[in-house]
Amino acid sequence: MAKLTPHLWFDHRALEAAELYTSIFPGAKKLASATLHDTPSDSVDIAEIELFGLSFQLINAGPLFKPTPAISFMVNCESAEQVDSLWAGLIEGGQILMPLGDYPFCSHFGWVADRWGFNWQLRLEPKLAPSIVPSLMFVGDNLGRAEEALSLYSTLLSPSKVEFVERYSELESSPHAGLIKHAQFSYQGQRVALMDSPGPHAFGFNEAVSLMLHCRDQEEIDRLWESLSAVPEAEQCGWLKDSFGVSWQIVPEALERMLSEGDEQAISRVTKAFLKMKKFDLATLENAYRGS
Repeated sequence: MAKLTPHLWFDHRALEAAELYTSIFPGAKKLASATLHDTPSDSVDIAEIELFGLSFQLINAGPLFKPTPAISFMVNCESAEQVDSLWAGLIEGGQILMPLGDYPFCSHFGWVADRWGFNWQLRLEPKLAPSIVPSLMFVGDNLGRAEEALSLYSTLLSPSKVEFVERYSELESSPHAGLIKHAQFSYQGQRVALMDSPGPHAFGFNEAVSLMLHCRDQEEIDRLWESLSAVPEAEQCGWLKDSFGVSWQIVPEALERMLSEGDEQAISRVTKAFLKMKKFDLATLENAYRGS
């Protein structure tokens, strides 16, 4: 079963962001780091961190993509003090999307885009262990497609479970009654949220936030790639876009080991090998790593 890891694209401040995130989230961990040379973005720094039990990968790869609220991170906190502390760490240099306060759906909630533009929904959930739930918002041409995405993702990422589905009522939004107001499915103990949002949103999904699936073998890489890829021109270096515009990275688990444990020559060989690929070929990467 492929591990799910959110991937955050930065212009040049990924390592600074890793320092901030791990300093403000209780119990955060720095898991790994590497530098790739001779890429289309020149030298690229990669950092992997863990926040509330969820691994994130951060990369410096140039000013190509800007985060949008289409993918945010819902942070379930065990106390109001924890919400306030995280808010204070994330708001500096950032932007308030929903002020910290009391809402009908949560007694202590706020939505902030941090100084790099990544979106965090901080909420008091004392009955839950602290956790982070990637949240996908379907807007514009994607409005009404959250149900289709929920079916695809929860079927493809098996075994998974649809935890709940809440729909808009006639009173809330008559033209959109029945669309998904909020739904979550769980995969390997990790929840992912989806929602349709009828507002006049001028944003959508892009590569600034992608979802990495770390696969154990070539068979799993092939299965996920064939099921998800819907935009041939977006296929590059393990990246693809699905029919909703969500970016995914389908990567072998072994690649992380190669990049973190290999010497400079091995990392260079692996990097040159995968830069030529669309879908990853695990055997070719292993041969490059060994120099054979």
